[in-house]
Amino acid sequence: MKGLKIFPKFNLYTGLIAFLLLSTTSCTKDFGDINVDKNSITSNRIGALHLKFLFTAAVESVPVGDQTAENLYSQQYAQYIANNATYFPTDRYAINMGWARSAFNPIYVNVVPQLQTIFENTESNSAEYAMANIWWVFAFQRTTDYWGPIPYFEAGQPGDGVTYDSQRDIYMDFFERLKTSISVLKNNLDKTPFGGAADVIYKGKVEKWIKFANTLRLRYAVRISGVDPATAKAEAEAAVADGVFTVSPDDDALMERNTRDINKLSEMSEWFEFNMSAAMESILKGYQDPRISEYFLPAQNSGTYEGLRNGLSIAQLALPQNNKLANSHIGPRWSSPTRGGWASYFSTPQNLMCTAEAYFLRAEGVLLGWNMGGSLQDLYEAGIRNSMLQWGITDPGIIDAYIDGTTIPIAPGDYLNSPPAADVPVRFDASDIAIQKKQIAVQKWLALFPDGNEGWADYRRNRSVLPLYPVANSDNPDIPDPNANWIRRLPFLIYEYETNKEGVKKGVEHLNGPDKISTPLWWDVH
Repeated sequence: MKGLKIFPKFNLYTGLIAFLLLSTTSCTKDFGDINVDKNSITSNRIGALHLKFLFTAAVESVPVGDQTAENLYSQQYAQYIANNATYFPTDRYAINMGWARSAFNPIYVNVVPQLQTIFENTESNSAEYAMANIWWVFAFQRTTDYWGPIPYFEAGQPGDGVTYDSQRDIYMDFFERLKTSISVLKNNLDKTPFGGAADVIYKGKVEKWIKFANTLRLRYAVRISGVDPATAKAEAEAAVADGVFTVSPDDDALMERNTRDINKLSEMSEWFEFNMSAAMESILKGYQDPRISEYFLPAQNSGTYEGLRNGLSIAQLALPQNNKLANSHIGPRWSSPTRGGWASYFSTPQNLMCTAEAYFLRAEGVLLGWNMGGSLQDLYEAGIRNSMLQWGITDPGIIDAYIDGTTIPIAPGDYLNSPPAADVPVRFDASDIAIQKKQIAVQKWLALFPDGNEGWADYRRNRSVLPLYPVANSDNPDIPDPNANWIRRLPFLIYEYETNKEGVKKGVEHLNGPDKISTPLWWDVH
């Protein structure tokens, strides 16, 4: 087996199925076709029961919120959190290839084989097939937005080498898969796919998966708006017309978690290796944002909300004011009771996609001249309202006061005496398009928390209107001056260079630039 593309020849779940197949057939060989259970795997068939297991496994195997896949990379590069541990250099742009593999391997090892097994054992016009197709898109979008070109069209196919595909081609396939899946689901509204319970996001509610798919379609349309405006406009308008997320928390895509499959952010919170970022402190405190107590806990030393600049050096992190106890910890729903958090913090659902994002995407679409089914101001304010509702802030007076706020982000008063991270108030500016762009970008960034993948993608795409802060120090020679450039992607894995050389070579060609963290992705043209 060559490279990271471990195919259905063997993986954790097909290995388990093979074991069950051997053990079961040895016990039942004398029964022939009598009383054959449709869920049995004794006749080289995978039944409905096993498909449920495979779908749950595929959903839970996407490394959402994982420490080495997201927390040490995109959550820091989105400037939601900042590293306080001297042994983690990724906040200073030093890439650890071993950690980066945890954002790559699970897709090809634990997600693709399970989804392909579902494709092979269901009809293409079934709800199960459509849901697996939507999840395929969700999983690969997170992967391509880390690296750009990746193995995609040949993923899961046997062979000694697999080519890397262009990000443009991958995104175009996303749209086709989503449109096809939506059409299929509309013909299966009376079904409960995977028995309901195996769907740890929407419990088999087909109408919710249709909204989810359309909202993903809208997300991708906005993402490519700078490089392919015609496709972006057509896809976005069609998605909105067909129905995207509109009500939080009812529409929000959340993955169930429990004491066995615990929330990834909760899992690492007790290690206390990251704090609130200075950018978060500047904006949340400046806006007197009521979400601050949902996102973070006050610093233990002071009882106030304090943040760290991203990219502090080892020497800087050793200073008392940059100590982990001098800065704010992750919020109560991800923290243990000993730190002021919830008793049920392990079971906090994993954020996948929120309704607020749909409204901010639509608001941005209006600025682009698209028909988004609402006015710019109404969509912007609906995004804020739904974000508040998502986090349990339901008092209309508090929400209205925030929307009408005229304060701006503050200087966080950190070790580096950083300036404010932004310069616009919450109150919508009815006349200045430049300010409107900034307001939408800042509020969307706040609403996406703690989704580092999307936060980092928006930071790259919208950096002209969402500048935040340069990292304090860069340990990566690709970016010698962090004031002049920023991280755009992760470099291709060394392991892939060693085992899939020709495939990676094609990936570099698709990059249209060197394999460096400073090379922008296909859609990163803003």
